Amino acid sequence: MEREKHVDESWKESVEKEKDPAQPSVESPVTEDLKDVPEVSFINYLTSLAFQTMIFLGEIPNPFTEKVEKNLPQAKFLIDTLGMIREKTKGNLSQPESDFLNGSLYELQMKYVEHFQKEAK
Repeated sequence: MEREKHVDESWKESVEKEKDPAQPSVESPVTEDLKDVPEVSFINYLTSLAFQTMIFLGEIPNPFTEKVEKNLPQAKFLIDTLGMIREKTKGNLSQPESDFLNGSLYELQMKYVEHFQKEAK
């Protein structure tokens, strides 16, 4: 014999009763801090990885320390990560996403080779 399922949704009423429309919404400091956070998107994610790679290539200073912090093994790791992302997302990206990923990866690979060759001399 199959029993009928009962879902208790009475909690919804109590939550609605607790809301007082007369009280203005107060934003917390955490909410204020989140106003400067960029939108979550695939291109923004790729941009963050490319930016980190540029820091590790010594192309731009670390924004926190304001110092150039070259770390070629870490740069290679991020470049390889972008390559893996390209392979795993092949056929699933919009044209702008694909173009951005391919262009960024190419530029970062060329910069890595340039830095690697300088250090090998």
